[in-house]
This record gives sequence, structure tokens and C-alpha cells, in this order.
Amino acid sequence: MRMTASGGSWVVGASSSGGEGRGEGFGLANLPMGAWSGEGRGARLGVRIGDSILDLHRCVESGVLARLDGRIQDALAKSVLNDFLGLGQGAWSATRSELQRLLSASCGDLRDAPVAKDALLPAWGITMRLPCEIGDYTDFYASIHHATNVGSMFRPTNPLMPNWKHLPVGYHGRASTVVASGAAVRRPMGQTVQADDGPPSLTACRLLDYELELGAIVGGQANDIGQRVSVAEAAGRIFGHVLLNDWSARDLQKWEYQPLGPFTAKNFMTSISPWIVTADALAPYRVPVPPRGDGDPQPLDYLRWDGDFLLDVRFEVAISSASMRERGMPEMVVSRSRGTDLWWSMNQMLAHHTVSGCRMRPGDLIGSGTISGAGEDERGCLLELTWRGTKPITLPDGTERKFLQDGDEVIVRGSAVRDGLPRLSFGECRGFVLPVA
Repeated sequence: MRMTASGGSWVVGASSSGGEGRGEGFGLANLPMGAWSGEGRGARLGVRIGDSILDLHRCVESGVLARLDGRIQDALAKSVLNDFLGLGQGAWSATRSELQRLLSASCGDLRDAPVAKDALLPAWGITMRLPCEIGDYTDFYASIHHATNVGSMFRPTNPLMPNWKHLPVGYHGRASTVVASGAAVRRPMGQTVQADDGPPSLTACRLLDYELELGAIVGGQANDIGQRVSVAEAAGRIFGHVLLNDWSARDLQKWEYQPLGPFTAKNFMTSISPWIVTADALAPYRVPVPPRGDGDPQPLDYLRWDGDFLLDVRFEVAISSASMRERGMPEMVVSRSRGTDLWWSMNQMLAHHTVSGCRMRPGDLIGSGTISGAGEDERGCLLELTWRGTKPITLPDGTERKFLQDGDEVIVRGSAVRDGLPRLSFGECRGFVLPVA
């Protein structure tokens, strides 16, 4: 049951066609899932609908979800999504269809039930949590514009490494420092060098940056060690997507990244948006992966699938300085890009991740890498946007930014957009920079 723009809900602020309220983009066509606590209730699962959160624990407890299989109900009564993620695509789709039925304007099964007032809470008075326990986190480098821009800064005559167009380049991140939107990021310490031939010293990061990314939450039954996942199978293993900010310490990264890639420059924090927009909801926003251009190598067979796709998600990044907030100034949007700017699809990333037989478990997180477009205002990090700090941006308070300063807040937003379809909001991924400890 896929709701289109013509579908409506009885929940306030949940018009599928959008609107002006804060719930716009969270209609029946969306129904993202997450974990939350508050209003005297411990950690539990919920669904975002308009201006409200539907308490899934209360729904299970009251019997409103009795049409669903018992295993699904048990999983929805947990505090994180991992058990539900492990049930696979059939359970995900069945749950989505039943929630759409219960929340549609034509159905009174939930609306008229005594539990309705208790099961729906305002979305603004609660605390959002990580939606699942993230066992492993891998970050890729899949945007050709980003890879070309960064490569040209350091290797002007050879911006892309020889392997880049043949495989999705990635590295293993730290699941232990993945946090939900709103958590403050502490400026990290690390080894840096002041000059190329100078000795290293332990200092506070001077070149703190954000990276706009799309994250994928893995679900389904874990593959056995040694078992590969095809590109087509990968599409059924991805439960949904989140916004992701891969905070980066560029001066630490410059000194440490050779020969094994970034380490402390990336391990101190990664932020994700709390609502997982499901793959089912995003299905109408798929765009076929474009054919490779003349002169570009074709992917090896294990990275090919005629049904492969990118997602038409529109992103924006905004910055708000402490001075701007003190003076009541709105944040400044500094860049915009799209999910269709990726060279490698999420399905290809997952397939390549498992080609060696790596096990992927429910709750694992994959990051796309910084998503940048071709234009100068479509660059997904300050390293690109200010071109290594040589072209600083000016904020509305008159201050310049080459990289992030203490007190800055970074806001990442995203929405799936397509003509004739409702806008699906991902919400926001926020992070506030604190001084070094």
C-alpha cells in the first residue's frame, strides 16, 4: 500500500501534500521510524507522523497492532530497532502498510480507540535517540565531484587514484562515536605539523570540518562469513536512510592519513539524523544509475545490476555562529547538493563491502562519503567550499569561515523530491561545536 499525494491522515499536520507547519514532509507517504524517550516514558520506538510521534510500544500494548505477526509486535515493543531490522523486507513492508491504514483519514481503528490520545505525542517535547544499536560503521568516498575536488587540491595532474572508478573506496569508522542529531561535538586533540618539514606536536584541531553524507541502515538476516551479497540483494538489505555528518579534523588528517587512511581525524564523532526514512517510502524517488561516460571503465560484473538506482534526495547545509544566534539572525545555507551526484550507488557499496565475505548485520551503518555537485555552491564540506581555506565564506554577522569555529552550529537537512509526489522529509542533523576539553 503506497500512499501518494492524494492520501490523507487524521493526524494534525500530516497532510501528504505538505503544508507550512513543522510536520510538513512527514505525511502518510513517509512514516520514518526512530527511537525516543520523554514524557515520563523510557526509551522506545516511534513513527513520525505530521507534528506527532506515534508510540509503538503503546500501540503494541493496547492491541492496536494485533493484525501484525507476533514477532513484529515483539520487535516494535523494544527500545531500539535492531530486532525489527532483522525481520527483513516482508515484515518492514507489512508494518508500513498497517501503519498507513491505521493513520489514514478513512480508518477509525486507531483514531477512535481509547489509546489514541496516549499513543500520539507532540514531536517537540521528547528526546530523540539513536534508532538502533550500530554494530559497525563504514564510510565510503562515492561522489566523483568531491573526490575530484579534493584530489585536485593535492594532486592537480592526477586527482583520482587509479582504483577510484573501478571500486567504491571506503574505510572502517567507529560505531562507538556515532551519535544522534543534537549532540555537541568536542573539538578534538591530535598530532599535527605546522610545516611540511616540521616536527609533530599535540594540539587542538584548527581545521574542523563537516561532511554532508547520506547514511544507509542495514537490515535483514546477517549473511554468513564468506557469503557475498549481490547488488540486487543489497537493495533488499537496506532498511532505510538517514542524514549523516562525518565530522573531520583536516589538519590531523593531513599528517596521519598515509599510508592507511584517516584515523583520529575521523573517529571522534559522526552525527546522524534520528528518523530512518524507509527504503519502501523512498522507492518512488529512485533514479536509474546513469551509464558510465565515454572513456570510463565499466564496473566489474559483481557491481552490475540493471535495476540499480540512486535516490533523488535534495540536501542543504547551513551554519549558525554564536554571534548570529545572539543577534537573532537565521542560519546561513552554504551549500546544496543531491543524492544523484553519487557515482557509486548504496547497493554497489554494500555489494563491494561483502565481496570478500564480510558479514553485515542488522543495524550496521554505511556512509556515502561527502556528496558534492558540480557547482561551487554544491560542495559538501568546507574543505571544498573554501578551497582549503583560500576562499573563506562570509557569514551574515560579518565573520569569515575557512573552517568551523567554537560555537558554530552545523545543520544538515534533506528531503526526497519528485514531481507529482509528496516531499519526504529526513528532518535535520544538527551538531554544535564545543571548545577542546
